[in-house]
Amino acid sequence: MAHEKNHDYHILHPSIWPLLGALGGFVLLFGAVLWMHHITPFVFLIGLAMVLYVMYGWWADVVHEGETGDHTPVVRIGLRYGFILFIMSEVMFFSAWFWTFFKHALYPMGPNSPAVDGVWPPAGIETFDPWHLPLMNTLILLCSGAAATWAHHAIAHENNRKDMVNGLALAVVLGLFFTVLQAFEYSHAAFGFAGNIYGASFFMATGFHGAHVIIGTIFLLVCMIRAMKGQFTPEQHVGFEAAAWYWHFVDVVWLFLFAAIYVWGSA
Repeated sequence: MAHEKNHDYHILHPSIWPLLGALGGFVLLFGAVLWMHHITPFVFLIGLAMVLYVMYGWWADVVHEGETGDHTPVVRIGLRYGFILFIMSEVMFFSAWFWTFFKHALYPMGPNSPAVDGVWPPAGIETFDPWHLPLMNTLILLCSGAAATWAHHAIAHENNRKDMVNGLALAVVLGLFFTVLQAFEYSHAAFGFAGNIYGASFFMATGFHGAHVIIGTIFLLVCMIRAMKGQFTPEQHVGFEAAAWYWHFVDVVWLFLFAAIYVWGSA
């Protein structure tokens, strides 16, 4: 029959999510400008609510598509390629913060700028001891990544949903623990965000990483809930694969942050 599907691709029905997402993103950024000019924060909050609603609704549709058989092997390959490209864009994003940190560390500007006569870290900046709380957070995040790997092995190679849920639960708890310790670290920082390039570089790099940890923790939590509902199989778990890849990316970025900013940058 002409209307019957005779291919492995998924032809999407018309969707409101792209348009609504674009409108939400515009309102979000426009509201951010208004907030920065001390006019009102409410436009920003409305845009944020729109973006979060689109994220929830769009991903709920993707999950439904996977559960109803639309995610064929060909479609799953496309989803994996798409997420790999997203990870590559995230690599470029964090490269910018590493770039600015290394630029100012290798060529610190002094009072006679642009002459290179400054010091790094800038005078008066008391950096963190990398071998205390930062090292503890490093070990916590690595253990969380190991727990996510355990969960992936359990579902992909053993079809053991119980171990998958246990591994994800451990990864989520450790991710939350990392966020709490980073907030504790920020509250005890001897320098601020404004007024010095070290503080700006430090908080932008580690702060955006912290935001990614929170997002990744939510990502893993959703996968854990889905696993408890029996929604993953050894053949179809591309959503969890994406979460695991994202979490390992967060791990690797933190290792570079720890080595570059905490260890080398404080020497």
